[in-house]
Amino acid sequence: MNASKGPFYLSTAIAYTSGKPHIGNTYEIVLADAICRFKRAVGYDVYFQTGTDEHGQKIQQKAEALGVTPQQFVDDVAGEIRRIWDVMNTSYDRFVRTTDKEHERKVQQIFKKLYEQGDIYKGQYEGWYCTPCESFWTESQLVDGKCPDCGREVSRAREEAYFFRLSKYADRLIDYIEKHPSFIQPEARKNEMINNFLKPGLQDLCVSRTSFTWGVPVDFDPGHVVYVWIDALSNYITFPGYDVDGNHGEQYKKYWPADVHLIGKDILRFHTIYWPIMLMALGEPLPRQVFGHPWLLVGDGKMSKSKGNVVYADDLVELFSVDAVRYYLLHEMPFASDGTLTNELLIERVNSDLANILGNLVNRTVTMCRKYSGGVLSDHSAAGPFDEELISLCLKTPGAVEARMDELRVADALTEIFTLLRRANKYIDETMPWVLGKDPASKARLDTVLYNLLECIRFSAVMLAPFLPETAQRIFAQLNIEPGDWDSLSTFGALPAGHVIGEPEILFARLDMDKKLAEIEAFYAEKYPPEVPALEIEPQSTESVDFDTFCRSDFRAVKVKACEAVKKSDKLLRFTLDDGTGTDRQILSGIAKWYKPEELVGKTLVAIVNLPPRKMMGLMSCGMLISAVHREKGEEKLNLLMVSDAIPAGAKLC
Repeated sequence: MNASKGPFYLSTAIAYTSGKPHIGNTYEIVLADAICRFKRAVGYDVYFQTGTDEHGQKIQQKAEALGVTPQQFVDDVAGEIRRIWDVMNTSYDRFVRTTDKEHERKVQQIFKKLYEQGDIYKGQYEGWYCTPCESFWTESQLVDGKCPDCGREVSRAREEAYFFRLSKYADRLIDYIEKHPSFIQPEARKNEMINNFLKPGLQDLCVSRTSFTWGVPVDFDPGHVVYVWIDALSNYITFPGYDVDGNHGEQYKKYWPADVHLIGKDILRFHTIYWPIMLMALGEPLPRQVFGHPWLLVGDGKMSKSKGNVVYADDLVELFSVDAVRYYLLHEMPFASDGTLTNELLIERVNSDLANILGNLVNRTVTMCRKYSGGVLSDHSAAGPFDEELISLCLKTPGAVEARMDELRVADALTEIFTLLRRANKYIDETMPWVLGKDPASKARLDTVLYNLLECIRFSAVMLAPFLPETAQRIFAQLNIEPGDWDSLSTFGALPAGHVIGEPEILFARLDMDKKLAEIEAFYAEKYPPEVPALEIEPQSTESVDFDTFCRSDFRAVKVKACEAVKKSDKLLRFTLDDGTGTDRQILSGIAKWYKPEELVGKTLVAIVNLPPRKMMGLMSCGMLISAVHREKGEEKLNLLMVSDAIPAGAKLC
């Protein structure tokens, strides 16, 4: 490995702890991981930071609804987010949380510094507030009366607040963006920020709230908490060791400015306007690039719990595999436009790319080497047709992958690797090792063909490692070699003669489309059964009953002297009741599903006693016991109306 090419700092947006991250959220961490693994492979000293954003009104409301503290709520959700990141085999160097006390202390210092130098001032705010987005809007910014970012309802808010003078730095930021064309990527995102937000003029930003308490307190003005975006955005510098007095930690000195802030396009404004202006006000250099990646859509729409189309990464991993999901996310997402996820497309990609092109190449080659050469590599000097083309492509592909990755065109980088894999499969068809294996005179040529294929697979495994790390390890195991570094791709012929390869293994099995779709449907039906209302109560009757009719119904307190199941009936219980008349009353009730007879003896119930007698299972029932009926989670429930035992038998209810 060459000496380090220098530091490289990449951050993801920190995930908001309002709930479990869906596959669209997870795409960002997988994309970031592939970039960071690649940068490490080619020789950079990488610092990869991710984590969770844990303050705000929405968090406080969710915690209150569950009857837990906000800290308990975010602890649980942050743990789930980190679990998902780990399930996806991401290699972050630091997982940060904005409830970290040192971060909170630094946020207070940043806020105070900006206030003391006049960049933050106190005023009154009145406008429309979107709780999910933690954003204020003017009337003109609303779209059909709703939040322009998420489309949800907004509420009118008026409160005392601190404001950040964005307008003071607007011209300076426009000049910076125009002089640094790669600062905002892709290009279309840059034009959107300049034309839609900066040139029309910036309004000063509300940066404190008083209507909730779950946030970083403004230490010099009790009652105010720091607005979530100042709190959240500053994580990119506070955790590596930024200090407002300039006594920065070694990590901050080494890695800042960040090379890439990797974020979703929906929060581009905060990262390319608010955050750079904050840094300008603090006198700190700006990140080299903010990359606003597209969205992953499910079917033809953005994921939403209200739409019922939310997909979670851990479910897909259980149904497919980590690397199958990683491959789909990385290969199917365009550079600048939204991508689409469907089960059918995922199955097709597993079959066409991972099973047919990659898996088939590795399995066929390793199997043929063991069959024809006992798994031992021999001299490979018997050159022939098609060798030069394959070897040339092998040697060119690493450079092509690097060029694509330098532009963060991850899908295109994977396409370069799979172009090589396709060429290797074609090489098998061209050289026909199975024919060479039948002719002893062709042994030297067969050995060369197999060697070239194994070297091609080695190249591919090294290049695939940042994207499909588990699969690359399994390929190295079949080749029986240690994982190679990027420098090993400068020469074709690193595998030594006499080397013994390992056992063949199926990397990705082909999936039957119909069977897999049925399996997926069954999986989701079992794990996420259709929601039914927790409680269903029969609608009240709209038919009026006159008072005289009601008064003719005789409701009495009755005491259970005896209770037993009726023979040959699964539903009926037979009650012997004291109704206060001195003569026992018999009532039959179809409640055996909910009560055991012995549970009811001695209880005081309510019965209507002036109904006409009726025969049931050969027994007379003189009246009806009163009960309440409802449905709970789809199941019918019944509760007998029981009253205090202090009420005497026969007492009239009125």
